[in-house]
Amino acid sequence: MVAINIRNFCIISHIDHGKSTLADRFLELTDTIPKEKMRPQFLDSMDLERERGITIKMQPVRMKFGKYILNLIDTPGHVDFSYEVSRSLAAVEGAILLVDGAKGIQAQTISNLELARKQNLVIIPAVNKIDLANAKVEEVTLELANLLGIDKNEIIQISAKYGINVEQLLKSIIEKIPSPKGDPQNSLRALIFDSKYDPYLGVIAYLRIIDGELQTGEKIHLMATKTEAEAKEIGYFTPEFSAQKVLKTGEIGYLATGIKEPGRVRVGDTIAKIPNVKPLPGYQEPKPMVFANIYPENPDDYELLKEALAKLKLNDASLTFEPQAKTGLGRGYQCGFLGSLHAEIVSERLRREFGLNLVVSIPSVVFKIINQKNQEIFIYSPSDWLPTSEIKEILEPWVKLEIITPTAFLGSVFEILKNKGGKHIENKSISQDRILLIEEVPLREIIIGFYDKLKGQSQGFASMNYETLGYRPGDLVKLEILIAGEKEEAFSKIVPRARVFKEGKKIISKLKEILPHQLFSVPLQAALEGKIIARETIKAKKKDVLQSLYGGDYTRKRKLLEKQKRGKKKLKEKGRIRLSPKVFLEMFKS
Repeated sequence: MVAINIRNFCIISHIDHGKSTLADRFLELTDTIPKEKMRPQFLDSMDLERERGITIKMQPVRMKFGKYILNLIDTPGHVDFSYEVSRSLAAVEGAILLVDGAKGIQAQTISNLELARKQNLVIIPAVNKIDLANAKVEEVTLELANLLGIDKNEIIQISAKYGINVEQLLKSIIEKIPSPKGDPQNSLRALIFDSKYDPYLGVIAYLRIIDGELQTGEKIHLMATKTEAEAKEIGYFTPEFSAQKVLKTGEIGYLATGIKEPGRVRVGDTIAKIPNVKPLPGYQEPKPMVFANIYPENPDDYELLKEALAKLKLNDASLTFEPQAKTGLGRGYQCGFLGSLHAEIVSERLRREFGLNLVVSIPSVVFKIINQKNQEIFIYSPSDWLPTSEIKEILEPWVKLEIITPTAFLGSVFEILKNKGGKHIENKSISQDRILLIEEVPLREIIIGFYDKLKGQSQGFASMNYETLGYRPGDLVKLEILIAGEKEEAFSKIVPRARVFKEGKKIISKLKEILPHQLFSVPLQAALEGKIIARETIKAKKKDVLQSLYGGDYTRKRKLLEKQKRGKKKLKEKGRIRLSPKVFLEMFKS
């Protein structure tokens, strides 16, 4: 029989609603972390998380409260890390749904709640930050009660910062969340919900024991990759690794496999002792919707980048990468992400954790072209674009965009949405002064800068979430950029036909500012289907060839000027522009 004193749960909420602070109070209340070692956002182990004030990686921790063992998984709140949330939900039986008492229900609150309901988890609602002067505690409590269809008295009002009613919340977890199911007598089945790489222990799998038990030194089978290994070390998260001799049914812990090839351990795989047990359902593979090319600034770091991406994928299952054809930047990788923040975080982690200096292209969505033979061809970058004569139909990804905003900023939000080429679906009232807007828009319109604009126009009060709807027809073209008559594929872009001139002018104007002057004039051109639609010219660098002359006949000066002119003409005909990585770096800054 499974130990009835185990409770596995996670905390879910919108970004910045106090998940990490609540986790801190749990750690203190259960004496998991001594007071002298306690620090804010204790479970956010990455410097990047502390600097940005957001949770990027889920983090498990085992706590003891009286006779009960509590396994908490702290989760991210941003839409780009929703796959982290969905994986943690599959490893627990319950979830605390946390809502900020000042901001109320936000877009990710609703999205994460739906994820938890799909897993049939017990939901424990809580309104946080009741200590704030601007907190609308009763109003938000009523909002949350209406969302869940429950009595408002079932909602616990807390202050994670000051620990108010946190113990009551902990007791509610014990009372309402069931102990884990599973059969200790069955053969081992464990679900891998996360992993990381250790240079000494190899791949370390984060797992939930579903059936049976696992002891140190036992042989194991990774069912998806048909890999055999040994349990070099097993243990709990305290939150540091704490080695143990055995992990039992219902427990959450880690397993050091000793495997040095990252691709052999996959998130969602089943770990067993014998190869013929029924595998667990695992996870649906996330589909990256945003792609960017990543190149090492130093071409000699290509293999290091390859190794770094493989190790990072262990810790970030939603990341994909494939070798990219050699360009002016050298060899690199085409990487797939769940959103632009995800792309930003991955590139920053590559820089910090692996010491790589990188050039990252502007993120773009994946398009689909139906050619004249009715074949579907996926377009991951402008270099994949087909000639116009071969294109029958162009399709692009659309999303359902949900925005929650105070009614006072409704006009400003509609202004941002006005030129996105989307479709308004409906408005829903959340409360007297807040409204939910539902729009359908092309994904390309919201992946860069949209969230920042939304926050700026709403003074930080609006929030957003989106989910993919599939592909729809789009009037799109490939905008090409020519430098001194040569196409520079890295600066090409797929844009709506109606905005092609505006985009072309914007790119070549920026190039004109960034590119250094040459000894000859350099034309910068934007082209559509072979026709030049915009042009700028970088003037030649001036050299005073008359400097050494002191007076004398003007014909001598004219001869020198004519000679200089002929030289510049020859340079212009034969000269080629070599673009430094700094130019690409500046151009790719959004």
